[in-house]
Amino acid sequence: MTESFVGIPTEPIGSIPRPAELLSAMAAHADGRIGDDELATAQDDAVRDTIRRLEEIGSPVVTDGEQSKPSFATYPLAGLDHLAPDGAVIPFADGHQRQLPRLTAGPLRYGVHADRYLRAARRHATVPVKQAVIAPSALSLLYPADGIDGYPREAFLDDLTAEAEADIRGCLDAGTHVVQLDFTEARLSLKLDPSGGLLEQFITLNNRVLERFSAAEQARIGVHTCPGGDQDSTHSLDVDYVALLPGLLRLKAGAFYVQLASEQEPDKVLGVLADHLPSHARVFIGVTDPIDPRVETPEQVRDRVLTAARYLPLDRLGTCDDCGFSPFADDTSTSRDTAFAKIRARIEGTSLAARELAG
Repeated sequence: MTESFVGIPTEPIGSIPRPAELLSAMAAHADGRIGDDELATAQDDAVRDTIRRLEEIGSPVVTDGEQSKPSFATYPLAGLDHLAPDGAVIPFADGHQRQLPRLTAGPLRYGVHADRYLRAARRHATVPVKQAVIAPSALSLLYPADGIDGYPREAFLDDLTAEAEADIRGCLDAGTHVVQLDFTEARLSLKLDPSGGLLEQFITLNNRVLERFSAAEQARIGVHTCPGGDQDSTHSLDVDYVALLPGLLRLKAGAFYVQLASEQEPDKVLGVLADHLPSHARVFIGVTDPIDPRVETPEQVRDRVLTAARYLPLDRLGTCDDCGFSPFADDTSTSRDTAFAKIRARIEGTSLAARELAG
């Protein structure tokens, strides 16, 4: 224990299941029964309620719960032309799939930047607000394997790099507590390409963006990794973390949010983290599993933190949820109340561990 140790930071990852009123409004908007203004009101009401509930249970950092996002991955594409529906397919272990669109023409420009969500959330919050953004590596999957006439892949990557930088910088400028890059495709890449070549491409692209920021700015940028979480299923939990983490931890970020509660061998993962964590970075370990319907007790969370503290310096340790609770807006596999109960357990269990370690 260091003399400067005063506590263990804890943060949410991002998405919270949408309330029934918002889901109804989204369906009505899709059917043309309500307009944009009515949908925006329902979204703002859901953001306000999400932040209120997070603050009431003592969350020291909050998010908007991604209430206004169609999904964690596709928000930049809202309103864009030059997209076809038959893009990259993401298969999940239970047999269901998610599919990205395919870019049909250039140039790539984001239709929405994440600072829009951040500014809306900060109007309702009294504590720091973090903002999740999609990693550029995920959006690189929009470009088709057979190319686009008149828009070579290198031009696409130049545009993607610039847009991803603007997405992050806009949030930093708008006063976010931290920007979190969602990099769920990292582990999936090793399933698609066990050689590691695709993962290396993803890391290179993400660092191409991160290198555009100063060291002080990088300290306010984190990277989240998980094996996916949608409709109570994952896409890459069977991929060994040991093959991923050394490369992941080469990203030029100040924090890493690492799914761990659902891992079968957490001690092995913690050993790898201890061996490869950069000297400047903090690691937030997942202590609640959004896919498990059972709500963890604060004592279970405490014990997971105490285990991590055997491997990691206390001044570089934090806690989080394994992943978002509803990364796609239509995912209702976890109830809103269950999500908040798990978050409460994370907050209380982290506090229990901090008190024990400080004593």
